[in-house]
Amino acid sequence: MAEKETLITVPTVDDEGRTIIVTANLDVARFRSKDRYNIRVEVTLPYTAAGELGFPDDATAEMLEKITESFEAQLKGKTTAVMTGIYTGGGERNWVFYTFSTQTFNGFLNRSLAEFPLLPLKIYAENDPDWAEYDEMLKAVEM
Repeated sequence: MAEKETLITVPTVDDEGRTIIVTANLDVARFRSKDRYNIRVEVTLPYTAAGELGFPDDATAEMLEKITESFEAQLKGKTTAVMTGIYTGGGERNWVFYTFSTQTFNGFLNRSLAEFPLLPLKIYAENDPDWAEYDEMLKAVEM
């Protein structure tokens, strides 16, 4: 995602009162300053929660971390997209990216996930030229 000092990880609460761990990337200025990075893509992987708090068991947590590392490796030194945040809890992990092209992003996603078994991903894309989701995430982590 970025160098460790540019990340902030905090617990927050979602609309249903569940604890969600949010990791926000604070090193996005070079992407946000360009009008072309106006498409937000959310990649969500549901999992069976290990307890009533909605967090993954150890094996699932390890797989989620490997997926995150694969995303980071595929993005390193590239301008395909920027991963702006990760939400974990409530039985799912959600990775949020901003990109300039859903077609280009699709190639990145396929390369990143090639080593993993078929996953029940939910993928959502929306034009977000103002980076509204990112700003909302920052408000949540600054509480």
